Amino acid sequence: MNLDTIDVNDFFLRENSAFEKKALAVFRYQYEHNELYRSYVQAIKMDIEKVDSIRKIPFLPISFFKSHSIITGNFEPEIIFESSKTTGEVASKHCVRSKAFYQQNALLGFQEYYGSIKDYTVLALLPSYLERNNASLVFMVNYFMQQSGQDFEGFYLNEFQGLYNRINELRNENKKIILIGVSFALMDFAAQFPGDFSTIIVMETGGMKGRKKEITRMELHAFLKQQWNLEAVNAEYGMTELLSQAYAQSNGHFKTCASLRVLVRDVNDPFEVSQEGVGALNFIDLANVNSCSFIATEDLGKVFTSSDFEVIGRMDHTALRGCSLLLLNQ
Repeated sequence: MNLDTIDVNDFFLRENSAFEKKALAVFRYQYEHNELYRSYVQAIKMDIEKVDSIRKIPFLPISFFKSHSIITGNFEPEIIFESSKTTGEVASKHCVRSKAFYQQNALLGFQEYYGSIKDYTVLALLPSYLERNNASLVFMVNYFMQQSGQDFEGFYLNEFQGLYNRINELRNENKKIILIGVSFALMDFAAQFPGDFSTIIVMETGGMKGRKKEITRMELHAFLKQQWNLEAVNAEYGMTELLSQAYAQSNGHFKTCASLRVLVRDVNDPFEVSQEGVGALNFIDLANVNSCSFIATEDLGKVFTSSDFEVIGRMDHTALRGCSLLLLNQ
């Protein structure tokens, strides 16, 4: 596997058998060239010769992105994405070998469900992300804005009046608008500026944690639909530790882009992984070829197929447990 000549299309695989074949090849490559991942696989006493399906691939606990640099191979990252954090928390960091690779993969994932980015005027209400450096979401949305060809900066902090005026101007020009926003900011904006946004795609990206009383995604969507006369609220699922995204076009039902698949693990047995059911979410992200493609998250969800899932909450603990503790002091 020559990562110097890598093409994003090599990992953008909708057909499941082709995806599984590539995932198994990436697993063996990362086992050989990622010292941390290899140590983890050995610590859990996994016989790699028996890994013959995606369900048997070991998934690295997501917490390792807070305690280690996750790198496959040897390279200087072009950018290091960092997660948000509350007081006392440690941010996750994702070392990205190629900014262009990330951008191309993200754009392919978006256009798989929404069509050409050039059809949209992209507006973003992302205050908590804009207030810190190296947020992957801001980097992605900024690239979308560049590719859409609009001639103005579409980011807004808390300038609700300015955003409302811009939306009305664009609507009067019959522009196709997509408004991407963090949940708490969309709630505040909708509360202060109700109106008819029925021709707009409103996409929430999560982000209620630590900002105000948390509500469910369905409660958030119901409020936004009421305030803005929307038939549906879209949603984006992504995180610092994943370079690929999933999108929900209605009812919080996410579909992965072609470089991403989802499985479900038993909350009481992290090595019991299934292709459908309710439990904690595991992701295979082929775009993570330069870090680790096999991530065990702390999100709880319901998986319908390897490409379809819902998020229903988070695990009630964040400390590393079990076998993941074996590597913390190395």
